[in-house]
Amino acid sequence: MEFRQLGGSGLKVPVLSFGTGTFGGTGDFFKAWGNTQVDEATKLVGLCMDAGLNFFDTANVYSQGLSEEILGKAIIGLRDKIILSTKATFRMGTQPNQSGSGRFHLIKACEDSLRRLQTDYIDIYHMHGFDGTTPVEETLSALDDLIRAGKVRYIACSNFSGWHLMKSLSVSERYGWAKYIAHQAHYSLLSRELEWELMPLGVDQKVGTIVWSPLSAGRLGGKYRRNQPLPPEGRIAQGGGEGPAIPEEFFFNLIDVLDEVAAETEKTVAQVALNWLLQRPTVCNIVIGARNEEQLKQNLGAVGWNLTLEQVKRLDAASEKSPISLLASAEEYRIESPS
Repeated sequence: MEFRQLGGSGLKVPVLSFGTGTFGGTGDFFKAWGNTQVDEATKLVGLCMDAGLNFFDTANVYSQGLSEEILGKAIIGLRDKIILSTKATFRMGTQPNQSGSGRFHLIKACEDSLRRLQTDYIDIYHMHGFDGTTPVEETLSALDDLIRAGKVRYIACSNFSGWHLMKSLSVSERYGWAKYIAHQAHYSLLSRELEWELMPLGVDQKVGTIVWSPLSAGRLGGKYRRNQPLPPEGRIAQGGGEGPAIPEEFFFNLIDVLDEVAAETEKTVAQVALNWLLQRPTVCNIVIGARNEEQLKQNLGAVGWNLTLEQVKRLDAASEKSPISLLASAEEYRIESPS
């Protein structure tokens, strides 16, 4: 297992982490992801550790805390050997202060996560999304206090825009508070928007990228083919997908190239798609998920080898999208001089 430094921090992480959104299966949305319980979770954690993957990612909102509880039981006796990541911000109850990134909610959310995970500290604590109703100073001050109290070791963010992240980094620098060392973001061959703004920001500010949904909700798992129905066991068919619709012709043209490269490398389509991500700037870690041991073993096969430069270029070309223009043409907004 290859390890990389996470952003500008001193923390080294394996290039793959195991995401536990499949643990629990509470509610229609997370049930579509999976419903792994403690016994199976313990086996999956053991497989990860045997492969050198010691980084486990969860969130308080996954099955309303049940994912954290199951992971906490699955890692008993392993705490000093693993890197543990969880998240807060999204709603955890019906009361007004049971969501967001304000001090009141974050301190309670952190304490609740520690209890569910059966640990004294969280290695990487993510803000799961940007809270536009709370001053950035309040959020970062609360997170800095959690670090000073020993409850959190590093902080990171997830699903931020470029300005969300840059403002947060600026505020941390201004007051001497802990900075976000990583950004957990959606990135895949089907969703390359990260490259437009967040990747250059990450390079400049030394913020590492942790990739979520690297197989685009299973679309790049090798089961989708032209003129075939959606796999009934897949997340999308069961209502657990995410992101905008993908144009069919673009999608299947990409699948054609993935099939070609998979044949050349004697790897699976999913392994090729994951390995492509590991060649991208700022990418320090990819969160892989699995409903069962076979899926996990296949995803673990994405490391220990590299695509050739020529293969990367072919995949780049097949997945390329034009960036959204932020400026309309001068002609469109041209103001006529008064006569």
